[in-house]
Amino acid sequence: MHVRCPDRLPGDVYRQVLEQLAELSPVVQALPPSAALVELKGALRYHGVDGRRLGEVLRVRTISRLGVDVRVGIGPSITVAATASGQITEPGGVLAVDPGQVADWLGPLPVEALHGIGPCQAQDLRDYGVHCVGLLAAVPPATVQRLLGGRAGRQVADRARGIDPRPVTPRALPVTPRALPASASVRRTFPRHTLDGAAVRAALLDLVVTLALQLRGRGQVARGLTLTLRFAGGTTWEKTRRLPEASAHDDDLRALAYRLIDAAGLQRGRLTGITLKGEDLVAADQVAEQISFDGAREARLVAEEVSDRIRAKFGPGAIRPATTLLRVS
Repeated sequence: MHVRCPDRLPGDVYRQVLEQLAELSPVVQALPPSAALVELKGALRYHGVDGRRLGEVLRVRTISRLGVDVRVGIGPSITVAATASGQITEPGGVLAVDPGQVADWLGPLPVEALHGIGPCQAQDLRDYGVHCVGLLAAVPPATVQRLLGGRAGRQVADRARGIDPRPVTPRALPVTPRALPASASVRRTFPRHTLDGAAVRAALLDLVVTLALQLRGRGQVARGLTLTLRFAGGTTWEKTRRLPEASAHDDDLRALAYRLIDAAGLQRGRLTGITLKGEDLVAADQVAEQISFDGAREARLVAEEVSDRIRAKFGPGAIRPATTLLRVS
């Protein structure tokens, strides 16, 4: 399966599309900035449906969960699948080419439509009189090699015949310092000066959940947290602590955030605002996550993943921290 996302798709949304692909098959190859490959052999047996059906399921999920439509090409090789996705007009659709139909389907396409052929190569072929893939497949490979060069000519000749042995190779999505920020912060301002410790703790919990959701949406984890408290009169208190392990999970961030607020020793301090900042952010796929044998924690992580999907579909306010809900009611 070759998937094309809309051009200029934000990086965090592209990552979420990759997550949707991973739900269909464990073998996903990111092709930044807006495409991906998926190996379907095992997925077809697991789900008990054909490739076209999986493509339709993917479109429904990306549209309903992310508001993004995709173009999905399916075929027996990377070249056929990528060529198929390129033939779909925007905004999206699914085009599946069965193995027995490859030659008949590729034949009438213009040479520039064959995935992997560049504009200059297509022009050289047209100058020679080869204007469609069917004619290209009929030209002896040695002739194509003389026109386009040895290795490139051999690849083009093979792919015109539907021959492409390349496997889908899973690889992590590269992240550069410019692609994602090194920190993220969320803040809460109180409409009135507050002395209520329960209200402050509830506001902090709300910030923890918001920050954690933001980090997971970006595919990042924090190595530390900074808590800043603003008091009536303009004074501030700030403290930073490192997490035992880089994380973007609610449990881990909440535990450290509570340690920070306890260290402040508020007592009778009248607060006007709170800021929670995730520090030293790194890509989640660059950090090894320890296996946990804590059944309760694992259950909370599963619930967290489900909550993320609900928020992605219905908005960030669809689920609120329990403490906040109790105070509102």
